[in-house]
Amino acid sequence: MDQQVLSSLIVKYPLGTLFSAGVSGLMVTPIPFLLTPDDDGKPKLIGHLARANPHWKDLVGLSECLVVFQGSDNYITPSWYPTKQLTHKVVPTWNYEIVEVKGIPTVIESTDWLRDQVEKITDSMESKRKQPWKITDAPPEYIAAMLKAIVGLQIEITSIAGKWKMSQNQSDENVQGVIDGLSQGDDPHSNFKVADAIRARFTEKKKGGV
Repeated sequence: MDQQVLSSLIVKYPLGTLFSAGVSGLMVTPIPFLLTPDDDGKPKLIGHLARANPHWKDLVGLSECLVVFQGSDNYITPSWYPTKQLTHKVVPTWNYEIVEVKGIPTVIESTDWLRDQVEKITDSMESKRKQPWKITDAPPEYIAAMLKAIVGLQIEITSIAGKWKMSQNQSDENVQGVIDGLSQGDDPHSNFKVADAIRARFTEKKKGGV
């Protein structure tokens, strides 16, 4: 799958679920990550955890971890398929977008690094607002205290893969039926975001894309 497509999902849905298996066993923590290039231009993930969260201690010296980014998803009812009326050979399913990143974690406690990371991820999210909030808007002593309460995390990406299930296994008429069904605001399973995602993938397929 196109790396730009994978990167775009991470940027759009930055809250990743971090999984690791260290001395304490399997541990899981949701963390907002920023995808950014390292000094060699290779992509890496940076984020932070609360110092009170024991997960960070388990990451020290660990050779691998997994971060899962979940995009849009929704239940798909067979009732949306036009072919249901003809054969009834249809079943319910679930559409989803997901990116799995494996990498080598590094725990960072440098205050300067943490401040830079917090500024970068804050700016990336606040840039969408008319009046962006900046870290300098808060009192310096307050920010200093907050930085002491977190620990930085950098993940050197070793592999990245995506799984998209957006009705691409269905006929064109069934795909259109799903888009129409998801776009009905009064339907209990409507979801305009997933409808747009399917429509985008459907259009790419028509053009001969991924």
